[in-house]
Amino acid sequence: MYGFAMKVYGCQMNQYDADKIRTALVARGAYETAEEGADAIVFVGCSIRDKAEHKVWSELGHYEERWRKEGRPVVAMTGCIAQNVGVDMSRRYPWVRVVSGPRHIGLVPDALETALSGDEKVVLLDDDPRELHELRFAPLERQFPWKASVMISHGCDNFCTYCIVPYVRGRFASRSPREIMDEVKQLVEGGVKEICLLGQNVDTYGRDLDRYSFADLLNDVAHIAGLERLRFMTSYPTDFTKDVVDAIAGNSNICPAINLPIQAGSDRILKAMNRRYTVEEYAEVVDCIRRGLPEVGLTSDLIVGFPGETDEDFACSVAALKRFRFDQVHTAAYSRRQGTPAAAMREQIPESVKNRRLNEVNRLQTEIARDINEKLIGRRYRVLVDGKALKGNLLQGRNPADKVILFEGAESVIGTFADVEVTAADSWSLKGRIL
Repeated sequence: MYGFAMKVYGCQMNQYDADKIRTALVARGAYETAEEGADAIVFVGCSIRDKAEHKVWSELGHYEERWRKEGRPVVAMTGCIAQNVGVDMSRRYPWVRVVSGPRHIGLVPDALETALSGDEKVVLLDDDPRELHELRFAPLERQFPWKASVMISHGCDNFCTYCIVPYVRGRFASRSPREIMDEVKQLVEGGVKEICLLGQNVDTYGRDLDRYSFADLLNDVAHIAGLERLRFMTSYPTDFTKDVVDAIAGNSNICPAINLPIQAGSDRILKAMNRRYTVEEYAEVVDCIRRGLPEVGLTSDLIVGFPGETDEDFACSVAALKRFRFDQVHTAAYSRRQGTPAAAMREQIPESVKNRRLNEVNRLQTEIARDINEKLIGRRYRVLVDGKALKGNLLQGRNPADKVILFEGAESVIGTFADVEVTAADSWSLKGRIL
């Protein structure tokens, strides 16, 4: 049997797909090994921003010398990037032998064995945006044995003008509640303490089912015996409903952490983005959330430099950050993605202007986040200890509101819950001590 290595780029959905592929390959007798000696390398790549694609392109050239000597490794390119430019990659690099869109990962194990046993290339593109070939495996082979993600839907029908997701992940479809519940139960029985439900827009879940909503799913999953923590992401403002707030408030194991992308603070730009709300409508959703969940950790996404964004439009985005005071904001300068309506828009913003605006909102959000976090000094939280922090001889975990807390502790507590008191704070994390 063959050895494989996984290389994962991008969002939690890509990590989830990678864990499913890994689980399926191991179930067939393959084994995970170091990249240098692997017979096969599986990329799960991101195509949301141009920079993410460039990273994978640069990685592919590293295999030329070994390929010419040994005919190895065979590379399988999967994920959003495969749907977008995977065929181009296979033409340029002969070692890219398998190309699979996100909706065909169920066929990847067979395709990889075919590519390893002969000269045949296998291309599995999502030509039909509603066709779906899933892997019927729970992601049992993961980096963290005590927490896992579960996909609840595929694709997206929103068609925001800047976003490539509907073109590379296809149209929206809910997974069946039974399938999701069975997967969660299997993970919990295997020792998982925390589950994160994933979807491009989790609030849309159930619209293609018979009278079953995302709030219903939250309530049902929260009642699975042994599940200690439940998270979810990401939400869309106009689809977010009060029954979701009620579900969180009514179940102590659902974490009060919500990512609610605003994307712009100007109604004119929101309309150009094909976001289906105004700033005031967004504000009504935020008010609903904060009334029902006083301890909520509210994060958002913001794009600066969208085509046609004037100084006045940008000032509206700055004002929105000051108004809503998010715990964290994932900011980005607009990235032009070919095939999306925004890529063809006139009045593309110069890179220098986009970078200046990005720096300005980052400075502002850093101040807001630090102010919010400093008010948490002295608070105590129960955290699931994720592992070692990236810097320093510290451990890290997340509180229910999804804030990272760094603290000293023995490695033996990794994967368990600990009570931690916050002793200091900065913009990106809290520092604490185990009680």
